[in-house]
Amino acid sequence: MSAADLVCGMATPISIAAVAVRAPTPGAVLELLKPITWFAPMWAYGCGLVSVGGATVDRWPYALAGILLAGPLVCGTSQAVNDWFDREVDAINEPDRVIPSGRMPGRWGLAVAVAGTLLSLLVAAILGLVVFLAALVGLALAWAYSAPPFRLKRNGWMGNSAVGLCYEGLPWFTAAAAVAGGFPAWPVVAMALLYSIGAHGIMTLNDFKAVGGDRVSGIDSLPVLLGEGLAARVACAVMALPQLVVIGLLVAWGFPWHAGVVTALLLLQAACMLRLLSDPERHAAWYNATGTTFYVLGMLAAAFALQAMG
Repeated sequence: MSAADLVCGMATPISIAAVAVRAPTPGAVLELLKPITWFAPMWAYGCGLVSVGGATVDRWPYALAGILLAGPLVCGTSQAVNDWFDREVDAINEPDRVIPSGRMPGRWGLAVAVAGTLLSLLVAAILGLVVFLAALVGLALAWAYSAPPFRLKRNGWMGNSAVGLCYEGLPWFTAAAAVAGGFPAWPVVAMALLYSIGAHGIMTLNDFKAVGGDRVSGIDSLPVLLGEGLAARVACAVMALPQLVVIGLLVAWGFPWHAGVVTALLLLQAACMLRLLSDPERHAAWYNATGTTFYVLGMLAAAFALQAMG
């Protein structure tokens, strides 16, 4: 056996071993998909189910598949996309994250994002044309938010609008469409859209945790564009105004008790907003753990009104 044959014979197992070392662990993949972020779209999806009266026995498989689509698939994929295109910034600001730390080596992060996109579209196609189109919009926004040339996240107005729609409106719409097997009734669509608009304010408050890094990296979040005080006031207005419209619609539709619940929850948010505005940088994270809870409970109250409407 020649030296060349010996080298060639040894190359294959060494290469295989190297590939095996480079492959991420299941835990690393799960970390990339960030399960903690799945709650918001899955809650919105649950509100969508409630708003159309739940699923009949023959539609429950579609409803359950939709939960998988809203959380682990579309939302998880969006997290993978975002982390892949932010990997260079994260290497400076958050080197312990899964990609810059090397736990998701090579181009595996991009591979997970692409695979998640394709799997999401496959599941959505099984659930029907309307659900497929909604998923297509959500995934397109997820890629546009993070990936060049669009990078919607570089502008607080556009980026937060995209996230609000993906986290609140589209999951609500998807649930209703999956159960109905077609396009939902317009009151359901209106409610999903209103709460999507309000979610823009929640996303703005989330931007307060990275104001310094955003300034350095050229990301024009609203706290960077407007200053922290004005951005906080804008966020509060954007959260509150759609809920006032919701209250008006519920009264007009003949559901004063449900409107009263949403009003009470909005007043609780207003009390939290007073503390937030006293020191936005300090209290933004606190508000997202308290005031936002009242916001999403209002979503559920509105969903029950839609269910009673039939």
